[in-house]
Amino acid sequence: MPSFDITSEVNKVELRNAVDQANKEIGTRFDFKGSDARLELNELVLTVYADDDFKLQQVMDIFTGKCAKRNVDIRAFEPKGVEKISGNKLKQTINVRNGIDSTKAKQIVKLIKDSKLKVQASIQGDAVRVSGAKKDDLQAAIQLVKKSVTDIPLQFGNFRD
Repeated sequence: MPSFDITSEVNKVELRNAVDQANKEIGTRFDFKGSDARLELNELVLTVYADDDFKLQQVMDIFTGKCAKRNVDIRAFEPKGVEKISGNKLKQTINVRNGIDSTKAKQIVKLIKDSKLKVQASIQGDAVRVSGAKKDDLQAAIQLVKKSVTDIPLQFGNFRD
């Protein structure tokens, strides 16, 4: 029976490259001379440091530009609140989503079941597996999910025939 998986993953190598390129550009820009602006990536937690709100926003703009060039979807980022650290320096933590969380997976399964397509959807860990008798039904399910779920990046892979 044909099937495919719906996943949500970030290419960690490209994410690391985007962080490195953004840090390099921040180090060479004149408006950041003498400031403590930088990005740090530990596993799937990105930390942004800056001297003030304006520079924090500038660092984020540089980083999102580098992500766009490297095809890293910024919808995978979940920013937390801005914290004050020593003096008037700021720090912002951004979680990088990897995998589909259970509530979003349940919404995708419900969406597919409510569509009356002749496919079955089931949650497999942090992915959703969709199986059906015909490839056309699976392609219709892909189009439905692409059109309906826009708040997280989704990949459709592991197609089995």
